[in-house]
Amino acid sequence: MITEYVLFGLRPGMSREEVVEGMRGVAPKWRANPDLIRKTFIYDAEAEQAGAFYLWKTRAAAEAAHDAAWRQSVRDNFGSEPEIRYFETPLVVDNAMERVIEAGDAAG
Repeated sequence: MITEYVLFGLRPGMSREEVVEGMRGVAPKWRANPDLIRKTFIYDAEAEQAGAFYLWKTRAAAEAAHDAAWRQSVRDNFGSEPEIRYFETPLVVDNAMERVIEAGDAAG
């Protein structure tokens, strides 16, 4: 499994409501991606930033989802360049689902 960290700056003056509405708007797209295990949206009003932590089956899936076209859409919509980092994720403790997920369990 791969955890992908994505962070980008927001346009000055964007309200929390606008940011959350945008998150709601893209949620169905991410829900439909069979390679995405989990996505946690993040928002920092003080720093005027938003992004997400994604848990993917593979790095290739993460890179495919955040390709050049996606990066351009962030630049167009928010006026900033997204920062992306990848982390190997050998184990996830999921208390909501009452289980521990190991990398081999999520490969599909």
